[in-house]
Amino acid sequence: MYKNQNSYYWAFLIMFIPVLGSIVYLVTQVYNKRDAEKITNEIAHIVNPTKKVTDLKKQLEFAETYQNRINLADAFLDIKDYNNAILHYTEALEDTSQNAFYATKQLIEAYYHLENWDNVITHVENVKTHTEYKKSRVQFLYGLALEQVGDIEAAETNLRDIDIRYSFYEERLILAKFLLHINKNEDAKEILRNVQTESSHMTKPNKRLYRTTIFEVDKLLKALN
Repeated sequence: MYKNQNSYYWAFLIMFIPVLGSIVYLVTQVYNKRDAEKITNEIAHIVNPTKKVTDLKKQLEFAETYQNRINLADAFLDIKDYNNAILHYTEALEDTSQNAFYATKQLIEAYYHLENWDNVITHVENVKTHTEYKKSRVQFLYGLALEQVGDIEAAETNLRDIDIRYSFYEERLILAKFLLHINKNEDAKEILRNVQTESSHMTKPNKRLYRTTIFEVDKLLKALN
């Protein structure tokens, strides 16, 4: 309180009611300010995404830790700088003492956006035995990559695993389009109808979040009927 030159009445409160006064001071003058600074930083990163990258680069230069490198790679992925994201995920994976699944998952995402199907498939093969692999986005991207290289049967097997009720709405729309493409129209319709039904039970925030997907599902069903 003295260091920050806060109003003198805080001194009386802390001195005469030490426990309560200290708690009130910390909550109102310290933690709230820290929250405000955190919110301000988050807003700055949204307005200027490259600022986050710059800040995280400085953190990595200060301390070359696995987590700092992953944080920087994630920031590059967020701004769609996939090549730099791949560079840092790959370097992070050299640390074999860490759980490799997260870094590999993000690496696969970056390769997918670059349409580098061979590398998607190669890196998925490295994590297929991991407990988090089955029915995950990694398996879904694997299915899409297999489709692109012409292995339609294996693609369908992996893509269908993502058809889980009340989740993966966007992925299930893509699955329905895939099934339409291979002339499995009734299967596609069933998935679309399920998503449409589930959308009526969504919370308002989820309806806003998935409104584009819901709109496309409705539009596709109308075209098919």
